[in-house]
Amino acid sequence: MARAVSPGKTGVSIRFASADDCGLILQFIRELALYEKAPGAVVATEAQLRRHGFGAQPQFEAIIASLDGKPAGMGLFHTRFSTWLGEPTLYLEDIFVREAARGHGVGRRLMARLASIALERGWGRVDFNVLDWNPARGFYQKLGFEHLEEWLRYGAAAGWLERLAEWDRDDG
Repeated sequence: MARAVSPGKTGVSIRFASADDCGLILQFIRELALYEKAPGAVVATEAQLRRHGFGAQPQFEAIIASLDGKPAGMGLFHTRFSTWLGEPTLYLEDIFVREAARGHGVGRRLMARLASIALERGWGRVDFNVLDWNPARGFYQKLGFEHLEEWLRYGAAAGWLERLAEWDRDDG
């Protein structure tokens, strides 16, 4: 069941995704991976999206943008907690607008809706990562988002997590 449809003057509407949208969400994720020059990197499945986004303990939410009634983009997000702010924040995992829909206000409407969600829920900030070559960086700056130059993203994938977790199991 879709929630909170917000039609725009430009023919852009935004709604919350439902479990029925998992195929579309996965399609957007694959299109984003292609845009980010990593088409083979997506291993997620519709079943995983359904379980983790719409199951008993949802780990993410998504909003879907349509332009003149056709799916045009999405924002997939989850909450995280800021120890410095002492409150939750919205973490934008992925935002994607199809090429044909760019320049029609779809991205701006998605970001505006995410800002509204953060404010409605009392979340103190919106955070996300952007590839250094992505031309959308200028778009985000126009909206008021800043590049936090002193912060570098770190991460470890499953193989490294397993190696590191061995230290947790080590008796010595």
